[in-house]
Amino acid sequence: MDDIVCDVLVVGSGASGFATALTARHLGLDVLIAEKEPVFGGTTCFSAGVVWIPSSSPARQAQIEDCDERALCYLKQEAGNRLNETIASSYLTNAPKMLDFFTAETHVRFDLLSTMPDYHPETAGGVGGGRSLRPRVFDGRRLGKWFEKLRPPIKTMTIFGGMMIGSADLPHLQNVMRSPRSMLYAAKMAARHARDRLTHSRGTRLTNGNALIASLATSALEKAIPIWLSANVRQLTTKDGRVTGAILECDGRSQTIITRRGVVLASGGFPANEDLRRPFDAKIRNGRYWYSLAPATNTGDGLRMARQIGAAFDDNVHHHVAWTPVSLVPQPDGSKIGFPHFNDRAKPGFIVVDKEGRRFANETASYHDFVPNMIEACRDHDVLEAFIICDHRAIRRHGVGAVPPAPLRLKPFVDNGYIIRSSTIRDLARRVGIDPDGLARTIDVYNPPARDGKDPQFGRGSDAFQRVHGAAHERGPNPNVAPIEQAPFYALRIIPGDIGTFAGLKTDEFARVLDERNEVIPNLYAVGNDMASVMRGTYPGAGITIGPAMTFGYVAAQHLAGHSAG
Repeated sequence: MDDIVCDVLVVGSGASGFATALTARHLGLDVLIAEKEPVFGGTTCFSAGVVWIPSSSPARQAQIEDCDERALCYLKQEAGNRLNETIASSYLTNAPKMLDFFTAETHVRFDLLSTMPDYHPETAGGVGGGRSLRPRVFDGRRLGKWFEKLRPPIKTMTIFGGMMIGSADLPHLQNVMRSPRSMLYAAKMAARHARDRLTHSRGTRLTNGNALIASLATSALEKAIPIWLSANVRQLTTKDGRVTGAILECDGRSQTIITRRGVVLASGGFPANEDLRRPFDAKIRNGRYWYSLAPATNTGDGLRMARQIGAAFDDNVHHHVAWTPVSLVPQPDGSKIGFPHFNDRAKPGFIVVDKEGRRFANETASYHDFVPNMIEACRDHDVLEAFIICDHRAIRRHGVGAVPPAPLRLKPFVDNGYIIRSSTIRDLARRVGIDPDGLARTIDVYNPPARDGKDPQFGRGSDAFQRVHGAAHERGPNPNVAPIEQAPFYALRIIPGDIGTFAGLKTDEFARVLDERNEVIPNLYAVGNDMASVMRGTYPGAGITIGPAMTFGYVAAQHLAGHSAG
């Protein structure tokens, strides 16, 4: 095949890849996106699609007080001496510009989450809302024939054969039997989905990361940016120390891409590469204990290719992955699919215990904070696992994991063994392998103060982040606390999981890849999870992966085009 020449080759089609390509195209560059899978969207399609952007235009319009200095103070508190202030400052300066650019020049639209706090709002520099933004619902039919090439969300996070549920939908679905307005809202969603299934393989009302990618892809297609699927980039090409392009496999043939300006690695990090993970995971004595929710093809291709030409790997992070508890949902074919437990632990009437029946952490803590506590609690156990415990009232009111709230059915999840049910706490413990005496003691200690909305042991509901993820609109002394006393009782097994990697290639403030001597490798950039996290393995707030992913894609494209970002 003849060589293909372009200005910029983008390796990967997640939010960071599309952000790079769209910005570069707007600045007059000839761009090609190469995606090794037959579908596009990467890890972003599995995500909530939220971005964390301090001092954004929507926040200023909402009169939310914030500034770069305050946000930098917060990041310093979170990341400590691991924080690269130059890169962090580049992010804080450029993130609002990136958001304004995509709002003005593409179909991307975000809504400000004015009441979504940072994950540690009481920390110096933290705020009680206004730094996170959620992608607006997008009509997938606007993609035309490309809709079928959009990576679907995680199956366990849809209902009725592919109907997506966004965070804005959840309050209505949980109140469908209590509010005529919510019932009408849910009925409209169901009717739209029923119409979609007449002509499409799944629902076209897109939310979360699917909505973000669909809006980015629609913009890219309108701007005639080529998106090559099943195009696996295998090797970077160089001359005199400069990256000159790459060699990829497409349709069973080798294709050389020559780039005038550079290659941008946006291939999603290495969550599915056990060899790269082993040095980190080996620190846990329980062996392989994790379940990654990222695509199985995120095997560190960008890292591998860059390291072959001398790039430095930056593992100076607090945690090598972004943690979340995961339950495994049985499927009809006998397989199991992971479900991330982001916020259900925070609802009243739920606690989490180890196999001794003991609570070991504040269940309302962020998912990234909760898993390390779980790992520590199980350090001497043969199996790294914990159990969500609740009563009938709580599970029918709020649902848990893949189990929906009433009026949707609970029985199928009991029948397939996903969740265990029993009429007594002690029998429940025996059935799931928990010490019966230990669990009974825990419930006996927890319930009396819980009836008054109190949790003396761990202080559930003590900050804005915890309260917003509880039952904030219900009556009661504490939106995160309720007793566990209405039989039958339920237990759901959870294990550590992740949503992507934080360690990655070492870069500068322009997303240029650095070598072991901290010198720039000319014409090579890394963004998204291929780039070592600016948050240094911490999780300060909702959207701290996709916010930097899109921002440094924007920054890299500016630099490739010879513009000054920052």
